[in-house]
Amino acid sequence: MHEHNEAKRISEPTQEFLTFTLGAEEYAIDILRVQEIRGYDQVTAIANSPSFIKGVINLRGAIVPIIDLRIKFNLSSVTYDQFTVVIILNVLKRIIGVVVDSVSDVIALADDAIRPPPEFGSTFNTEYLKGLATVDERMLILVDIEKLMSSDELSLMDNTNS
Repeated sequence: MHEHNEAKRISEPTQEFLTFTLGAEEYAIDILRVQEIRGYDQVTAIANSPSFIKGVINLRGAIVPIIDLRIKFNLSSVTYDQFTVVIILNVLKRIIGVVVDSVSDVIALADDAIRPPPEFGSTFNTEYLKGLATVDERMLILVDIEKLMSSDELSLMDNTNS
């Protein structure tokens, strides 16, 4: 009977997510977009860029824009400490880095465990959210990183790569 349960669990469509923290909340992004995780290093600032674009780094010869998701999501206090990490992502055929407070773990979620984000009307934009999921009493906010990184305000990232 135990083997039957395992087979059933494996046959359910699942997605794997990397979970990370921003402030008091826990977020998750598609693990297939993650290239590597690095400690936060100094970045080279780009003049006249929005505050959430911290600058660029040289990653093995590639110039990679670094975006601070804490600033992008309007979180109040942004401090850089030994837990601050940069998640290097491959999104829309571009390499970008996102700064987060800390990385937690990799989890697998069945498709039916993901709930759509609530509707807030025009007061709050939820188009960057894939949905919400509860794992061991923790609420995870699933970020659609492709939609976030292809938004109009981030289109200037194309200019940093040329």
